Amino acid sequence: MKIHAMYWSATGTTEKVVRAIAQAIAGQEKIAIHDFTLPQAREQSIVFAESDAVIFGTPVYAGRVPNVLLKYLATVQGNGALAVPVVLFGNRDYDDALIELRDILEANGFHTIAGAAFVGEHAFSRTLAAGRPDAQDMQIAEDFAMQVKARLDAGNPQTPAPVAGQTPVRPYYTPRDRAGNPVNILKVKPKTDMEKCDHCGICATVCPMGSIDRQQPDSIHGICIKCCACQKKCPKDAKYFDDSGYLYHKEELELGYARRAQPALFL
Repeated sequence: MKIHAMYWSATGTTEKVVRAIAQAIAGQEKIAIHDFTLPQAREQSIVFAESDAVIFGTPVYAGRVPNVLLKYLATVQGNGALAVPVVLFGNRDYDDALIELRDILEANGFHTIAGAAFVGEHAFSRTLAAGRPDAQDMQIAEDFAMQVKARLDAGNPQTPAPVAGQTPVRPYYTPRDRAGNPVNILKVKPKTDMEKCDHCGICATVCPMGSIDRQQPDSIHGICIKCCACQKKCPKDAKYFDDSGYLYHKEELELGYARRAQPALFL
């Protein structure tokens, strides 16, 4: 059986967990990597076979699988391959993201045999779940992988994987102010401090939507999904957000979800 790691990971947290699980299962064997974070990687579908096992990861956006990925995910063909859906959430909650990803994979011809939700540093913040997944998380990921391997070795694992969540899935999580009014940040885009920017082009390279102009990094010509890869990977700290609604939501998350959330495993 060939072990695959497939993931979308703008800031690297989902990648870290998915690759670790896949490699722990594979042992000394080489795993196949399918990173569909950047736009060009989503131009062609991936076709798997019955002899494959895929650790499949996405981040959690507003309690769901990111809606910008749904069109591409529908093209991935399982053909009877086994799969383990994995989602990464920013210390708030994963809500229905895991069951949504499981159901997408099942609809695409995969047989899901386990599932997990892990914690990663929140995209908006450098303090909310800072540094996660950390050593403790990675040990949990390795232990989970060993249980998945045992299930694979035993053959005929239960499918679909019994994961937490609701079907049909609930609407995307909506941030609200203290009066209960929705805080809409969908059209918010980062700004660029051009006095700090040295036009290195990293922000344009890492943008998973291909929305940043390499020649004019302060120009965002496409949608921004607030993955914050441009901000977190800028070596000059030139990217920032100043929208009041965005900053309010970020602060509420940091204050309201400071506790250490734990991974959730389903076998």
